[in-house]
Amino acid sequence: MILCDIGNTTFHFKTKNKDFKIAVKDSLKKLTKLKGQIYFISVNEKASKRLLKKYPDSINIKDIINFDTKYIGMGIDRKVVCSYLKDAIIVDSGSAITVDVMKKGKHKGGFILPGIGAYNKIYPQISKKLSFQFSNNINLDKMPLTTNDAINYAILDSIVSCILKVYKKYNLPIYFTGGDSTQIFKYFTSSDTKYEEDLIFKSMAKIIRERYEENRC
Repeated sequence: MILCDIGNTTFHFKTKNKDFKIAVKDSLKKLTKLKGQIYFISVNEKASKRLLKKYPDSINIKDIINFDTKYIGMGIDRKVVCSYLKDAIIVDSGSAITVDVMKKGKHKGGFILPGIGAYNKIYPQISKKLSFQFSNNINLDKMPLTTNDAINYAILDSIVSCILKVYKKYNLPIYFTGGDSTQIFKYFTSSDTKYEEDLIFKSMAKIIRERYEENRC
């Protein structure tokens, strides 16, 4: 079984023995022939078509997942990750930062923040004087005294405060996942916080396994 998470910038593949990424802008012709059934999720329609052109038997997880929510327009990546946990606040940090709440197996809702990469672009667009170097070594209990620290403080505190607000309301474990989660995970010291790098792939595998077992019954 081969799993593939197609995002806005990369094809992220995971097999039994290896984990690798290919930039969406690069050709899949360079990809060594993969042996096994490919299951994928995607938020990038053009990239999906490219994968299916090379591997037409690939199966889109959106066609086999059963996830009930009142949220309109929820991305398949969020649905997949949320389906793995019954009681949790899930923070997925990539191109955007999504925060979703699962309680007793039901999706309560969620919200979307700009990803750290997006924040990096916003400030220089306001003014060249606001060009800065990102750092997550900022003390959020202390007022900044330099522009660089001030921008980093604003970015990190806006993210951390939003997540803490949800945590205080629902009192559920927080699961961090996604490439940039390590940048904000350090600001959460409670034993209720966990970092799950491969949460998306664990959930994809669970969905596939349950569908297979369902078809056997």
